Amino acid sequence: MDVRRTTVRDMRRSNRSVLLTAIYRDGPLSRFELGQQTSLSAASVSNLVGELLDEGVVEDAGSVESDGGRPRVLLRVAPTFGYVVGAEVGETRVRVELFDLAMNVLAMAVYPIETPKPDPALAVKYVLTGLQAVLDEARVGADDVLGMGVAVAGVVEGPADAVVHAQTLGWDAVPLGAMLAAKTDIPIQVDNGANTLGQAEMWFGAGRGATDAVVALVGSGVGAALVTGGISYRGTRSSAGEWGHTTIMYGGRLCRCGAMGCLEAYVGAEGVLERYRLASAGELIAGGDEEAAFNGLLDAVGTSATAEKVVEDTIGYLGAGFANLVNLFNPERIVLGGWSGLLLGERYLPQLREATARHALRQPYAQVSIELCELGRDAVAMGAATLPILRLLRDGGTTTPRSTRGLAARVR
Repeated sequence: MDVRRTTVRDMRRSNRSVLLTAIYRDGPLSRFELGQQTSLSAASVSNLVGELLDEGVVEDAGSVESDGGRPRVLLRVAPTFGYVVGAEVGETRVRVELFDLAMNVLAMAVYPIETPKPDPALAVKYVLTGLQAVLDEARVGADDVLGMGVAVAGVVEGPADAVVHAQTLGWDAVPLGAMLAAKTDIPIQVDNGANTLGQAEMWFGAGRGATDAVVALVGSGVGAALVTGGISYRGTRSSAGEWGHTTIMYGGRLCRCGAMGCLEAYVGAEGVLERYRLASAGELIAGGDEEAAFNGLLDAVGTSATAEKVVEDTIGYLGAGFANLVNLFNPERIVLGGWSGLLLGERYLPQLREATARHALRQPYAQVSIELCELGRDAVAMGAATLPILRLLRDGGTTTPRSTRGLAARVR
């Protein structure tokens, strides 16, 4: 067996990663706080922080008074050290956003998708068109972009070519990462949309501080990000978290994946609207798109007994789905996100908690809190943009200098 020896260089990079991650996730922090939090010596902290400051990765962020001594200088990751792009390939649109490293949105482009099963080439076209559009709008050069994260539905195998298996989109082993990388020199990373939403909420939103959590994405489709011991759980080949395709009813409704009785067929927006149509003898909710129709359904509660029953059942099904998560994973927190999940949760969170309690074991339910996502309905693209940031943190801030990196980077 070939055992790789850890070198001094490896150790230095690891220590830089620990420091940079602490500054980014918990900063601004002083050198003293960094020493306490990372257990690195004062000399190591001072030396490595000096490197990060010299390289422009980290910058001063003011100072705070100390007990009896000189004010302590606070440190943060420099927002303009580089830029990141996040793209969401959804079922109704492609959304592309440009961020600085403080996750401020600098530009955004949105392209509607008219077909429920878009050709992968169309998705690639919209992502790359959006990439160029946001760079042009913000006047940011491609050479200053650290990377682009792309969130999609389905199972993503990678990381090399990022092969996507998305039955609901009709994609079978689509090498999406390679297709995108062939058109740009900007580094590309692809992940499942529920996972990117989960990472965003764990870093910046309702998941902060939790070590065992589930972040549920409920939109047209349904998925979940699983976090255990502070680490994302992916399974053997990265397909963990397909919660929407767990069976909620034996022999139940046909799901878009081809199976019967999946949770998604009952709580996904498309499934909810279809249940209303069947219950109302073919009547459709007025609206220009799925989101407008879902809003219309919720607004009809109180004036339509059918709408009220469909929404009541949806809360019950979702509560049962949450109870399965509670019983199976014993999380300390479940965070509900996704556009239709938030629309439902904003009106019916107490009822959803009650429905979960009715189906879950008492003891694990007593240990969990059920909250709404804090980053809004469009946090999937933001989460995708954290993928290149995560790589930057893991590498300890090491990246090719922009003066040499920038000459070749382009969107073709």
